[in-house]
Amino acid sequence: MTTTAPQPVASPELPAPRGPISTAVIDALRGGPAPRVDVTGADPYGEDVQLALHCCYELHYRGFDGVDDDLEWDPALLALRGGLERLFLGALRADVEPGDDVAAEVDALLVEPVGPDVVGVSHHLRRDGELWQLREYVAHRSIYHLKEADPQAWVIPRLCGPAKAALVTVEHDEYGGGDPDRMHARLFADMMRAVDLDDAYGHYVDAVPAETLAEVNLMSMCGLRRSLRGALVGQFAAVELTSSPGSERLVRAMRRLGCGPAAVAFYDEHVEADAVHEQIIRRGVLGPMLAAEPALAADVVFGVRAYLLLGDRLGDRLLDAWSRGESSLRRPLGERPAG
Repeated sequence: MTTTAPQPVASPELPAPRGPISTAVIDALRGGPAPRVDVTGADPYGEDVQLALHCCYELHYRGFDGVDDDLEWDPALLALRGGLERLFLGALRADVEPGDDVAAEVDALLVEPVGPDVVGVSHHLRRDGELWQLREYVAHRSIYHLKEADPQAWVIPRLCGPAKAALVTVEHDEYGGGDPDRMHARLFADMMRAVDLDDAYGHYVDAVPAETLAEVNLMSMCGLRRSLRGALVGQFAAVELTSSPGSERLVRAMRRLGCGPAAVAFYDEHVEADAVHEQIIRRGVLGPMLAAEPALAADVVFGVRAYLLLGDRLGDRLLDAWSRGESSLRRPLGERPAG
């Protein structure tokens, strides 16, 4: 048990809108009229749609400061969210190649590219990334990691038997194995402070782009819809099966950049933990779930590929901006980018 005194729970401030759809949602959350806005033709991956979805989903997590908790189940907001989900999900299904061979998909995830020219954010940070780039990466990741494992927890009551038990085992580790000081979200907050970032929940929402929000929105959408339970397990599998090598690269990047133990601890924990989780997810969750519900195979593959697609979009944004010596954030952290 922790000896750390509990801290007051604070909800984040509402973000600034990014277009007519998010304006309608945020106005409703401030006590304004029910949101009545046509989402037809909106960019499913764009700033407006992704922020609107983020605001709708956050009602199921911490909510927002000054916003009525009962708006979580407001019929007009739920109807608008449903329209946005259909738009987002439709774009993902159009952009993701379908498949149903889960074993082949998992095997592909375990193939780690090697060589000096491998492209990727963690590869860049390990090789020659700068501290300002590392800090930006952490700010992007904070949108998920300060709620780490919460979106996946929605799927627990949607599973049965051995698959449920195994997934709960992984979630138990994510939440510190009973020790709140070892919760992964807590370790991430410690890391943020160690690299001089604000660790308040949701602090960087206004700074991050749609690509960052979309990754987390995928998790929330799949977690909150029983029809997407297979996709959520696929997304979770993709995270757990690919996390360990990337975390090891980030540990090396942080040590190269002179970051201290408090900064390194989060990714150091994931090097070992996710190597174990890989086996549990493969054998304990995917195997029994598909044996009980074989029709979910295509959804599992979709969840894997949708997560990888959105991860590639975010990675491309970061690397493209950094290659020009520019910030990858909508609102830079304050340092002057090198380059």
